[in-house]
Amino acid sequence: MAKGLLALALWLCISLPAVAAAPKKPPPWAELTPEQQQILAPLAPDWDKLEPARKTKWIGIAKRYPKMKPDEQVRVQRRMQAWAKLTPAERQAARERYKKMEKLPQAKKQDLKQKWEEYNRLPEQERRKLGSAPRKPPAASGAPKSPVEPAPLPAASPAPPEIPPTPATPASAASQ
Repeated sequence: MAKGLLALALWLCISLPAVAAAPKKPPPWAELTPEQQQILAPLAPDWDKLEPARKTKWIGIAKRYPKMKPDEQVRVQRRMQAWAKLTPAERQAARERYKKMEKLPQAKKQDLKQKWEEYNRLPEQERRKLGSAPRKPPAASGAPKSPVEPAPLPAASPAPPEIPPTPATPASAASQ
C-alpha cells in the first residue's frame, strides 16, 4: 500500500509540471489585448485562420514591439502589411525561398545581400522599371543553374521579381 502511494505521488510530481507546461492555445482575435490588436492590425482579417504556431510567433513580436526603436517598429509594420497582402500560396512560396536561402553558403548569401543593397540604392523609378521588366530566360550555356533561383514576387509588392545584375567591378569581373 505504501509503495502504491509512493508511486502515485511520484507520478503526480512528474506529470503535473508537464501538464502545466503544456503550451496554451493562442487566443482568438477578440481575446487579444487592445495593444496587441493595434500592433497586429494588418493580420486581423486572417488571424483566426492562422496556425497556432504562427499566432504564437506574432504575439511574441507584439510583446517585443514596444521595446523596439521607432525605425524598427516602422519596419515591422511595413513587413507585416506586406505579408498580410500575400495569398496563402505566396506566403508558402516565400517560406520555401527563405529555407533555400538559409542553406546557401555564406559567400553566396553575402553576394545576394550586396546585390540587394545595390538595388535598394537605385532611384525609385529605376527600381520600378527593373521590377516591370520581363524575366530573362536562362542562358543556353552548359553552366548549371543556381541552387536558388529567385521566384517573382507578387504584384502588390514594390520589390522586383529578381535581383538586378551588379555593375562589373575588377573583383566581380574576375570571378565571372
